[in-house]
Amino acid sequence: MLKSINCGALRLEHVGQTVTLAGWVHRRRDHGGLIFFDLRDRSGLVQVVFNADISAKAHALAESVRPEFVIQVQGVVAARPEGLINPNLATGEIEVEAHQLTILNPAKTPPFPINENTPVRDEVRLKYRYLDLRRASMQQNLILRHQVTTFIRQYLNNQDFLEIETPILLKSTPEGARDYVVPSRIHPGKFYALPQSPQQMKQLLMVAGYERYYQIARCFRDEDLRADRQPEFTQLDLEMSFVESQDVRDLIEAMLIELVESVSDMQIQQKPFPVLTYHEAMERYGSDRPDLRYGMPLVDLTDLVRHSRFGVFANTVAAGGRVKALRVPGAASFSRKRIDQLTDEVKARGAKGLVWLKAERDGLRSSIAKFLSEEEKDGIIQRTAAEEGDLILAVADTAAVVHETLGWLRTHLAAELNLADPNTLAFCWVVDFPLLEWDEEEKRWVAVHHPFTSAKPEHWALLETDPGKALANAYDVVCNGMEVGGGSIRIHDAGHQQQVFRALGISEEEAWSQFGHLLEAFSYGAPPHGGIALGLDRLVAILAREESIREVIAFPKTASAMDLMLQSPSPISPQQLAELHLRIVPPEK
Repeated sequence: MLKSINCGALRLEHVGQTVTLAGWVHRRRDHGGLIFFDLRDRSGLVQVVFNADISAKAHALAESVRPEFVIQVQGVVAARPEGLINPNLATGEIEVEAHQLTILNPAKTPPFPINENTPVRDEVRLKYRYLDLRRASMQQNLILRHQVTTFIRQYLNNQDFLEIETPILLKSTPEGARDYVVPSRIHPGKFYALPQSPQQMKQLLMVAGYERYYQIARCFRDEDLRADRQPEFTQLDLEMSFVESQDVRDLIEAMLIELVESVSDMQIQQKPFPVLTYHEAMERYGSDRPDLRYGMPLVDLTDLVRHSRFGVFANTVAAGGRVKALRVPGAASFSRKRIDQLTDEVKARGAKGLVWLKAERDGLRSSIAKFLSEEEKDGIIQRTAAEEGDLILAVADTAAVVHETLGWLRTHLAAELNLADPNTLAFCWVVDFPLLEWDEEEKRWVAVHHPFTSAKPEHWALLETDPGKALANAYDVVCNGMEVGGGSIRIHDAGHQQQVFRALGISEEEAWSQFGHLLEAFSYGAPPHGGIALGLDRLVAILAREESIREVIAFPKTASAMDLMLQSPSPISPQQLAELHLRIVPPEK
């Protein structure tokens, strides 16, 4: 080894010892006869002193060294003089008096400071990701990610799970987002698909009798990106035989609680986790992934304003729509300009408008107040629990639009008003999702989760009579307004699987062509089974208090799915295209 001890490991007990250190120059301070380096390796920082009186040769060489040079130092550990101790540094009570210095590799001036947490444009950070990863915040995030995956593996191993790898080159099947496909050289005109998840493979492992499987799985989806999405991502994939939904939820909840207590200083708001049905979540929060760190529930005013003189309310209710409101605490001070901005934003999300009412000492003040009866005003105050200084925002429209717009307003305004404690984790379970939803563009039913999700036992008959009312035996775990994971009890017999395929408009011929391996496997004795997939990137981002999963992934892509460091995707040679039996067809103009 080129070093005898890590920089961050030195303490007072090492005083008097001769050590050899190696790492990067984090900072440099030249005081003439004394030159100070903060030397950095993965373990931390230590101060190194080059004294011309101790080693003129090392001091002279140190004059040429700049930040990010890779160096080796040999010296003696000394206690820092009284009054020069740095309490903010783990090694702050000592320093190393250098006797020898070797420059292992010089460095150009980096395109951004490594030793400061200054803002840097994302495209620059991603182009020079190997430099960005040297920064303390990124190193802390990736160390946390390692701690999370290590804990998960140990926990599940102790619960009698087996870690089993599944293939990366699979078959493209119509079950979810767009696939990334890989052309086959030796089978011209045929393609593999990269897995969106190991869903079918883990079900086949249950048929194979392994009973408890998990994997830290790489997954790929060719879809539009955002802060919590990447074209390739990592999930904890898990499946269990002979279980019901409560068994899976109990295991995951216990694991998450112990994980947080092991690797984080954040506090879980409520244990056991609250359980909401999909219907309850949408009605109360306008979202199936509600942030429960704050209140602000949606309040139904439909029956209260059914006969209101305010036509927007009365006409919406008469047409079968809903009127719901949101109380924003302390926001009566919002200017009319700010309310107009919010109105424009909800209109962009499909609402026809936004009604505002301010709670004052003598009642409600609003441009529509004159159209509301005293009974209606009192009812609104009572239902929203509004107090003086609060702002009430109401939307009248279809249930879907009301929930979409008020749900967005709830999270948007909570962030603006700092209502969510950044040190709190508000986990919850959302259950009883619809099994299918109607796709207006394709004019057919599609699976809400995936086509292998079981209906609740009492709802199988609804697939033949009223598919939209069938509920799934599914569950999502949500934290701070983000879906951390989703799972379900799976279909384990060919008859029910064919029933779902029919409801999805998949013919029997197509079902056997695309999923024949699964249908046949079910005929050989498949156990009841279920599982879940947790988004590892999202979970680590929450624990790291980061907004984007890019901050916890070593080498992420941009929002346009580009790798700026490697400049990929990139063209391939004509020879490679010929080997793969491909040719590039220009897009139609």
